[in-house]
Amino acid sequence: MTYSSELTVRPISRDEHLAAIAARPSVSFLQTPAWAQVKRDWKAESVGWFDGDELVGCGLILYRQAPKLRRYLAYLPEGPAIDWESTAKAGDLKRWLDPLVAHVKAFGAFGLRMGPLVTTRVWSNATLKTALADTSVTRLREVPADETTEVGAAITRQLADAGWRAPADESGFGAGQPRYVFQMSLRDRTEDDVLRGFNQLWRRNIKKADKSGVVVSLGTTDDLPDFYRLYAETAQRDGFAPRPMSYFTGMWEAMTAEAPDRLRLYLAHHEGDLIAATTMARVGAHAWYSYGASSTEKREFRGSNAVQWRMIQDALEDGCDIYDLRGITDTLDESDPHAGLIRFKLGTGGHAVEYVGEWDLPISRVLYHAFDLYMKRRS
Repeated sequence: MTYSSELTVRPISRDEHLAAIAARPSVSFLQTPAWAQVKRDWKAESVGWFDGDELVGCGLILYRQAPKLRRYLAYLPEGPAIDWESTAKAGDLKRWLDPLVAHVKAFGAFGLRMGPLVTTRVWSNATLKTALADTSVTRLREVPADETTEVGAAITRQLADAGWRAPADESGFGAGQPRYVFQMSLRDRTEDDVLRGFNQLWRRNIKKADKSGVVVSLGTTDDLPDFYRLYAETAQRDGFAPRPMSYFTGMWEAMTAEAPDRLRLYLAHHEGDLIAATTMARVGAHAWYSYGASSTEKREFRGSNAVQWRMIQDALEDGCDIYDLRGITDTLDESDPHAGLIRFKLGTGGHAVEYVGEWDLPISRVLYHAFDLYMKRRS
């Protein structure tokens, strides 16, 4: 696609933002207007890229205020939604980013962070299995990829040339959105196709859940307290800090009000006992496994497998091209507990994807550095 004039960035209405999202195959749920309501401790605005009067791109900007200053870190999680492929080929990324930088600078931003959903590398299921079996390989980044994209390479190069700071290599999950994710391709596949792609253990666990009488159903707002109870139990068992209940009620209210199927709650019961629960987000042809929880009791009935299978079935029925199991780390070291997460997701027959990651542009280097140190001390 070619553009006839200089691009400009300016605020857009909620309706304009939603219309721009609807015109694309998919946009991250973190780039929807609803997400601004979820992140209530950030200032937020919807913006559009305009070629003359034509809206050609959109984004949700979140602004985190620096302590005691009216200056902000501007952040576009998993965004913006622009034509990355044409931009990569044309080599004109600065044409898109310069007006964005000017816009956030006028708002009072001392730094800008974004994490485009642009794929750089893909590892197949078979490649991942081989790598996990090789004890000499400890990092996914060390494994030759099955696919390296020209778009990802071009965008990475253009960001570096424009003075943006590349994401740091991390051994675990960082503070932002995951650079490595695990996905299943659903395009032109049937339920039988997908089921055959599961490994033997996944198929056996799904069958066992069914034979044991596990029932998976869709939840409503009234079921959120039960989900949260199980989520808090999971957090205590697995050693992570849970989000507050208010976060999930806010997310449910904002996202379901924007679109009924933007967020779904799934509940797996066995003889009346809740044994697993998950949330699934969807925008267009992309569905994401968002949050998951499982009980310590009755794990032998495989509620987690059952609820995942139901979400995948629903994503297929909705016409989704991608079912996204979200973040993985790049560890392949069996002594690292994160390796178990990769093994669990690997059983679906899917593949690992690396995005370009979250890049930073310091606008005021002094304030950016001070804020960076502040956030590191907090974490």
